[in-house]
Amino acid sequence: MNFEIDRNDFRRTRVVDQPARPDELRDGQVLLAVDRFAFTANNISYAVSGDLIGYWRFFPTEAPWIRLPVMGYADVVASRHPGVPEGGRVFGFFPMGDHLVIDAVPGPNGFHDRSPHRHADPAVYTSFLYVDTVADTDTVAGTDNVAVTDTADRALLLRGLFLTSYLADDYLADHDLFGASQVVVVSASSKTAIALAFQLHQRPGVSVVGVTSARNAGFVGSLGLYDSVVTYDDLTAIDAEPTVVVDMSGDNAVVAGIHRHLGDAVRHSVAVGATHWEDLAAGHDIPGPAPQFFFAPSQIAKRTQDWGTAEFSTRSDAALQAFVADSVRWMAVDHSSGVDGMERVYVDTLEGRITPDRGQIVLPG
Repeated sequence: MNFEIDRNDFRRTRVVDQPARPDELRDGQVLLAVDRFAFTANNISYAVSGDLIGYWRFFPTEAPWIRLPVMGYADVVASRHPGVPEGGRVFGFFPMGDHLVIDAVPGPNGFHDRSPHRHADPAVYTSFLYVDTVADTDTVAGTDNVAVTDTADRALLLRGLFLTSYLADDYLADHDLFGASQVVVVSASSKTAIALAFQLHQRPGVSVVGVTSARNAGFVGSLGLYDSVVTYDDLTAIDAEPTVVVDMSGDNAVVAGIHRHLGDAVRHSVAVGATHWEDLAAGHDIPGPAPQFFFAPSQIAKRTQDWGTAEFSTRSDAALQAFVADSVRWMAVDHSSGVDGMERVYVDTLEGRITPDRGQIVLPG
């Protein structure tokens, strides 16, 4: 079963019944049964930027339909590759659905999908990493008896978007914040923005301004990660000091308004997400530095070259664990199941009906 979206109308969806058939696997193929996946506004950004980054080609289907990538856990239920045993559990990118067949190439901590259509994709998108199976009743020491499965679900919800924010923070630091002392984060209630604020908050001498809706201003302020909070209808309240603008919304009107207000104080502007996906087509001249699209795999490649793969993983994993632990105080985790639950979570996220203090886990089976 696969959940598909019309690339020309994100509100139009369909479910394609595609039974898993272990007996039809070719040599070298592996069948993965998706146990659960996370869904956030970040996944809507995947749909919006599908042509630019290539998300739409990850799991091809007939036009105009697309299969949206999600991060999840799956079990190896059948394998025709001697280096990939059945029964393992993996983390990786999957289409919204209940199974995936790949052409596997084993690696030290898992395996990669080397299907012909995936040759051009960065390894971060084609990797499946082995993870431990945990019991629902297990607990984690030091997390106030939070269940291991809850911790695993939080990591699943936050891992992908946190890595983007971790790398964006690292990119800004690597450039000495382009001479700025202030970072303005647009769509500050999004989890990707919260992750960036979490990282920036640890850097001395940096003021972090969250720009959000009036509805979410109280929540954003309660996080304690932003030095100030400004609403979309009050952009002139942003202090005119040397600034980097980081846009998670894709709303060109808001970005243009910030640039106009700050003028020459804008030192650099970065586009990361598209939570306001319907505003992307609006034409607005943005004065000053043109927003540069941030491509996380490029920063991964730089840091793995600078630090080595093991050191990069050690640093980013430690930062993720800290963020996951912090999320207990501001995010609750909701679970939905089956096709109906999958569709409901997708539509509610698309329409902005998921409040920022909730995280959505979907069990497709």
